[in-house]
Amino acid sequence: MVLGTHELPFKRLLTKMEQLRQSETITEEVVVQAGHTEFASEHMKMIPFMSFEKMNELYDRARVIVAHGGTGSIITGVKKNKPVIAVPRLAEFGEHNDNHQLEIVEQFRETGHIIGIDSPEKLDQALQQAETFRPVPFQSGRDQIMQLIEDFIDHS
Repeated sequence: MVLGTHELPFKRLLTKMEQLRQSETITEEVVVQAGHTEFASEHMKMIPFMSFEKMNELYDRARVIVAHGGTGSIITGVKKNKPVIAVPRLAEFGEHNDNHQLEIVEQFRETGHIIGIDSPEKLDQALQQAETFRPVPFQSGRDQIMQLIEDFIDHS
């Protein structure tokens, strides 16, 4: 699980994951990159911050990635062709300054890259969906942008 590095806590998602682990709905190990969110758990391994290498290793090992709605966290999982369940941090719960993560999650969901949910309460259904979910492969727009620039330069 990836909560990112934003300074505001995201306890709603951790609370739901803790409930699913406690009830043994989830029996696998859950490793959490918790950032600034302080949360005591007997059922999840909590790591506030980690190196890029360690995070990359955990993404590689994971069967499913559960993440906040941050672009970097989502894209990392999508590039690795992993099922990503993304849950936006919301301003109304004091989890972020605004609700831009709603738009990010919706955009990636609409393109078939992720399973996007608007509330941690839907996490158990999303985990069931992840069993058969195959994300649309990520394609960077970098090559297209470079071609547009080259065409512009060549024809100017």
